[in-house]
Amino acid sequence: QVQLVESGGGLVQAGGSLSLSCAASGSIFSINAMGWYRQAPGKQRELVATITSGGSTNYADAVKGRFTISRDNAKNTVYLQMNSLKPEDTAVYYCNAKGLVAGIFSSFTSWGRGTQVTVSS
Repeated sequence: QVQLVESGGGLVQAGGSLSLSCAASGSIFSINAMGWYRQAPGKQRELVATITSGGSTNYADAVKGRFTISRDNAKNTVYLQMNSLKPEDTAVYYCNAKGLVAGIFSSFTSWGRGTQVTVSS
Protein backbone atom coordinates (compact mmCIF):
# COMPACT_ATOMS: atom_id res chain seq x y z
CA GLN A 1 0.00 0.00 0.00
CA VAL A 2 3.01 2.28 0.43
CA GLN A 3 5.54 2.57 -2.35
CA LEU A 4 9.00 4.11 -2.22
CA VAL A 5 10.85 5.26 -5.32
CA GLU A 6 14.52 6.21 -5.11
CA SER A 7 16.45 8.32 -7.56
CA GLY A 8 19.86 9.92 -7.88
CA GLY A 9 22.38 7.10 -7.85
CA GLY A 10 25.26 6.85 -10.28
CA LEU A 11 28.99 6.75 -10.80
CA VAL A 12 31.32 9.30 -9.21
CA GLN A 13 35.03 9.59 -8.52
CA ALA A 14 36.39 9.37 -5.01
CA GLY A 15 36.01 12.70 -3.26
CA GLY A 16 32.94 13.60 -5.26
CA SER A 17 29.33 14.08 -4.25
CA LEU A 18 25.97 12.54 -5.03
CA SER A 19 22.45 13.23 -3.88
CA LEU A 20 19.74 10.62 -3.43
CA SER A 21 16.04 11.17 -3.01
CA CYS A 22 13.17 8.88 -2.12
CA ALA A 23 9.48 9.67 -2.43
CA ALA A 24 6.78 7.72 -0.63
CA SER A 25 3.29 7.38 -2.04
CA GLY A 26 0.15 5.38 -1.42
CA SER A 27 -2.17 4.98 1.53
CA ILE A 28 -0.15 6.99 4.03
CA PHE A 29 -1.55 8.39 7.24
CA SER A 30 1.80 9.27 8.71
CA ILE A 31 5.47 8.45 8.33
CA ASN A 32 7.34 8.28 11.59
CA ALA A 33 10.83 7.52 10.36
CA MET A 34 12.58 7.43 7.03
CA GLY A 35 16.06 6.26 6.32
CA TRP A 36 18.72 4.98 4.02
CA TYR A 37 20.44 1.62 4.14
CA ARG A 38 23.06 0.16 1.84
CA GLN A 39 24.26 -3.24 0.76
CA ALA A 40 27.62 -3.87 -0.83
CA PRO A 41 28.35 -7.08 -2.76
CA GLY A 42 28.85 -9.99 -0.40
CA LYS A 43 27.85 -7.97 2.65
CA GLN A 44 24.73 -7.57 4.72
CA ARG A 45 22.48 -4.56 4.44
CA GLU A 46 23.53 -1.86 6.88
CA LEU A 47 22.15 1.36 8.25
CA VAL A 48 23.39 4.57 6.70
CA ALA A 49 21.16 7.21 8.26
CA THR A 50 17.66 7.72 9.62
CA ILE A 51 15.49 10.72 10.36
CA THR A 52 12.28 11.04 12.35
CA SER A 53 9.29 13.20 11.51
CA GLY A 54 10.57 15.65 14.11
CA GLY A 55 13.95 15.89 12.43
CA SER A 56 16.07 13.79 14.77
CA THR A 57 18.86 12.08 12.86
CA ASN A 58 21.08 9.07 13.34
CA TYR A 59 24.14 8.19 11.27
CA ALA A 60 26.42 5.23 10.90
CA ASP A 61 29.90 6.03 12.15
CA ALA A 62 31.31 5.37 8.67
CA VAL A 63 29.38 8.29 7.15
CA LYS A 64 29.27 10.84 9.96
CA GLY A 65 30.51 14.21 8.81
CA ARG A 66 30.22 13.26 5.14
CA PHE A 67 26.55 12.39 4.60
CA THR A 68 23.50 14.47 5.49
CA ILE A 69 19.96 13.14 5.67
CA SER A 70 16.96 15.44 5.43
CA ARG A 71 13.28 15.14 4.70
CA ASP A 72 10.29 17.09 3.44
CA ASN A 73 7.32 15.89 5.46
CA ALA A 74 4.81 17.63 3.19
CA LYS A 75 6.16 15.69 0.22
CA ASN A 76 6.85 12.42 2.09
CA THR A 77 10.34 12.59 0.67
CA VAL A 78 13.72 11.86 2.20
CA TYR A 79 17.07 12.97 0.83
CA LEU A 80 20.66 11.89 1.32
CA GLN A 81 23.47 14.26 0.43
CA MET A 82 26.72 12.33 0.14
CA ASN A 83 29.99 14.25 0.10
CA SER A 84 33.63 13.17 0.14
CA LEU A 85 32.63 9.80 -1.24
CA LYS A 86 34.99 6.87 -0.88
CA PRO A 87 35.24 3.63 -2.86
CA GLU A 88 33.98 1.78 0.20
CA ASP A 89 30.71 3.70 -0.11
CA THR A 90 29.96 1.70 -3.25
CA ALA A 91 26.71 -0.19 -2.70
CA VAL A 92 23.06 -0.37 -3.56
CA TYR A 93 21.29 2.22 -1.45
CA TYR A 94 17.79 1.43 -0.21
CA CYS A 95 15.18 3.80 1.12
CA ASN A 96 13.08 2.76 4.11
CA ALA A 97 9.96 4.21 5.69
CA LYS A 98 7.92 3.29 8.75
CA GLY A 99 4.53 4.71 9.62
CA LEU A 100 0.79 4.18 9.66
CA VAL A 101 -1.51 3.22 6.79
CA ALA A 102 -4.38 5.61 6.13
CA GLY A 103 -7.85 4.43 7.09
CA ILE A 104 -6.88 1.30 8.99
CA PHE A 105 -4.00 2.85 10.99
CA SER A 106 -1.94 -0.29 10.92
CA SER A 107 1.80 0.08 10.89
CA PHE A 108 3.86 -0.38 7.77
CA THR A 109 7.50 -0.79 6.88
CA SER A 110 8.33 -0.26 3.23
CA TRP A 111 11.49 -0.53 1.18
CA GLY A 112 12.43 0.94 -2.14
CA ARG A 113 13.98 -1.14 -4.91
CA GLY A 114 17.39 0.43 -4.44
CA THR A 115 19.68 2.65 -6.44
CA GLN A 116 23.30 1.88 -7.30
CA VAL A 117 26.07 4.16 -6.07
CA THR A 118 29.53 3.44 -7.44
CA VAL A 119 32.60 5.35 -6.32
CA SER A 120 35.71 4.87 -8.39
CA SER A 121 39.20 5.30 -6.97
